[in-house]
Parts: sequence; C-alpha cells; structure tokens
Amino acid sequence: MQGFTNIDLVILIVYLAAVLLAGLHFAKREMKGKEYFKGDVTVPWWVTSVSIFATLLSPISFLSLAGNSYAGTWIMWFAQLGMLLAIPLTIRFFLPIYSKLDIDTAYHYLELRFHSKGLRVLGAVMFIIYQIGRMSIIMYLPCMVLGNLTGISVNLLIVLMGVIAIIYSCTGGLKSVLWTDFIQGSVLLVGVTVALIFLLSHLDGGVGALLNSLTRGGKFLAPDQPIFNPNLLRDSVFLMIVGAGFNTMGSYVSSQDIVQRFTTTTDTRQLNKMMLTNGVLSIFIATVFYLIGTGLYLFYQQNPLPPAAAQDQIFASYIAFELPVGMTGILLAAIYAASQSTLSTGLNSVAASWTLDIQARLSKKELSFETQTRIGQYVSLIVGIFAIAVSIVLANGGIKSAYEWFNGFMGLVLGILIGTFILGAFTKVANTFGATLAFIAASVVMVSIKYFAPAGAVSIWSYSLISIAVSLAVGVPASIISRKVQGDDSRPDPNTTIYREQ
Repeated sequence: MQGFTNIDLVILIVYLAAVLLAGLHFAKREMKGKEYFKGDVTVPWWVTSVSIFATLLSPISFLSLAGNSYAGTWIMWFAQLGMLLAIPLTIRFFLPIYSKLDIDTAYHYLELRFHSKGLRVLGAVMFIIYQIGRMSIIMYLPCMVLGNLTGISVNLLIVLMGVIAIIYSCTGGLKSVLWTDFIQGSVLLVGVTVALIFLLSHLDGGVGALLNSLTRGGKFLAPDQPIFNPNLLRDSVFLMIVGAGFNTMGSYVSSQDIVQRFTTTTDTRQLNKMMLTNGVLSIFIATVFYLIGTGLYLFYQQNPLPPAAAQDQIFASYIAFELPVGMTGILLAAIYAASQSTLSTGLNSVAASWTLDIQARLSKKELSFETQTRIGQYVSLIVGIFAIAVSIVLANGGIKSAYEWFNGFMGLVLGILIGTFILGAFTKVANTFGATLAFIAASVVMVSIKYFAPAGAVSIWSYSLISIAVSLAVGVPASIISRKVQGDDSRPDPNTTIYREQ
C-alpha cells in the first residue's frame, strides 16, 4: 500500500497544467457574442458528444456508482437504461424543433413558443440557481475525497480547480470548454477502463468469480425490488427505468448546460450522432463502474480493507493504495477531470443564460456582441468565485444536512422545467397564462411531495412523471379557458411544436 506518492503528485500537477494550456490553445481571441456562447463550426460533433458525456457524468457519479455496487446490488444500474427512452424521445421530438428554430439557449424556446419574456427569464433563473448549487457541491465532494487520500489541503484543491476552470471558461468561451471536456472525458474513459482490467487481473478467480457473484451472490438484482408495481408511485425496476428516462430527457431538453451543445450546429444528423454516441458512452461507463464495484467487493473479501474505505470512497481508496505508482496519479486526475469538466460547463452555461436570457431580455437597448461577451466573462468570473467560496464553506462548515436539503431541491428543478417544455411542444392550445399556471402548480406539488409527504410514500423516480402530468392537467384547461375569455384563436408559431401544421 504505497498510497499517493510524489510521482503521482507530479502527474496530477502536469495534468492540470496540460488542461489549462489546452483550454487556452483552443481559445479564439476575437470570439464575440453568440460565438462565445455557442462556439463555432470548427468543433467536430464527436468532440461535442464526449463533452455532453463528461458534463452529465459528475464526480458524484464517479464516486457513488462503484460504491453502490460494492455495498449493495446493481439495482441502480437499471436507471442508466433510461437513456434508451430519453435519447429516442429527444431525437424524435425536440432536436428537430431546436434545430429549425436555431435557438440561443434552452429558455429561448419558451419565449418563442409562448411569446413570453417572463417565462424565459423564469426558466433561466431556475437553471442558474440549480447550476450554482451543483457546481459548489461538485467542487466540494471530490476535493474532500482527494484531500483525505493525498494529504493536500481541501481548500487548496477547491481553489485550484475553480481557478483553472474560470481561466479557460472566461478566455475561450464554449469552444475551449468543449475541447477541454473532450480531453477530460477521454482521460476518464481510458483511465477507468484500465482500472477495471487491472482489478480483474488481480482478483482470485478473475472474470469468472465476478460473474458468479452476479448470478449467484445476489449482487445484481435486489431480492425485494419488484420488476413492476401497478402503483406507479412506488419503487420498481420498471419505474426506475422510465423515471430515470424522463429525468435524463429533462437534462437534454431543458438544462442549458446540455442544450448549449445542441446550439453548436443546426445539422440534425450531427445532433443525432451526438446523442447516440453520448448514450453509448454513458451506459458503457456506468457498466464499468458497477463491474468495478462488484470486483472491489470480491477483492476486499480476499484482501485487507484500505484506509478511508467508506462506501463512496472505496474506489478512490483502491486507486490510491492498490494501483501502481503513476497510474494512481492518472486515475485521481480522472476524478478531478470529471469535476473540472462539469464546473467549466456550468460556468459557461450560467454566463450564457444570464447574458442572453436575462440581461438581454430586460435591457432597454440591444446589447452588442462585444458587450454580450464582456458580460459573459464577468459572470463566469463572479459565479466561479462565488462557487469556490460556497464549496469552501461546505468543506469546513460541517453542514451536511443543509447540503442534502439543497441537493434534494436541485433534483426538482429540471423535473418542473421539463413539464413546461412538454406542454409547449406537445400541445397547440397552450398559451402564456396556461404555461405560467402549470409551472406554478407543478412547483407547489413537487415541493409538497418532496418535503412534506411521508418518507417513502412517493418514489423519487416518479417525480418527473408527476411534474409532467400536473403541467398538462393544469396547463391545457387553463389555456383553453383563457383563450375563450380573451377570444384568442391564434396558433403557435411555425416549428415551435411537434406538429407540422401549426
């Protein structure tokens, strides 16, 4: 058990320097306005696809997926199969709309569909609150783990991560973010796959022992988890797949950090290839993590547990104490990679949403491209510093319960937003009044369920389904009534719904 050595530290530092230099290399000095937020046509679709993958795979997933498999079963793996629902629905219904409208942000769609600046601003505000909290937590958790394993100050790790992401996010805009995400996503894929191969090669019984554990050791499907439950508010494998599918579709459709990738091109074939590649990568890496977790379960039955062997730190502990010198540095860099890619994406997406959805909508005069770029850079800087400060407070304040509460709140945001997007895309009758009332109703219902319903009464996998149902049940009748009162027989603008004839 050599732990984290000076060689590994050098590798980690060299990696961070390389990411920073790569981000600066891909920066374009004269990038202005929408090009700063949407990139340019020189970024290949496969780079953008890996960037989506790196954005969705946060370090929380990196640490917890293997931990779940190690301590329990593969039951949570079935949530990854929700991709098989989310990707076809997004490709079939939403990507053609976004491509034809050539939207600037996710919430630009709400303005085009409902002719409401207020809904656009409201969607952007919800996303920005969600993203700032997410960035702070994503910086805090992996830095705590790395700090425990390496002996490096947690505060220093947080500041270092934040500063590097701020520099290339501010300097190069989305183009730099996409290329650095590609590099870090590639490091993650290769590093974790090599770790699995190394683990299996040092496991008594190898692959056969692992497969036997899945089929006979009860490590695959939880015995008390039904495949299907007629009560769709209660847990089942079916609900997990469907619920996770709509949760993921919520990210694809209504979360600016993902939708921003779709704005890099209007070519639907490239958009479809982005989505399909992202789905393959996501399911592949989740499967690798779960195989690692089961492998670690067997490995530590045969070998003594390492220090800091808590469930969510078991994979990081294995990396630090079992892998060869050098490989440890690369794999811990991969954890850092997952954090930085998500952080840089968050900074650029918040800057785009604030500038284009809020500042430009509320400004009395049109903002020049130069002004938009300058505002975006300032927002990236300010939000980055704020996220660093919140992360340090989380790391030193011992406010775990507050973190859990806020994390739970963030999980509701995209579920509420996707209901409004579906209301707009799938109905012709929905108008501003109906959409606004639906948004309010879905928010009230979901907050009530999350924080006031008895524990376990409603499965978390049903949240998006409930939000969508409430949005449609309230938004459609409210729109019909308001139209009759106002004598409004107008139709949605072309290409704002899934229907060819508007």
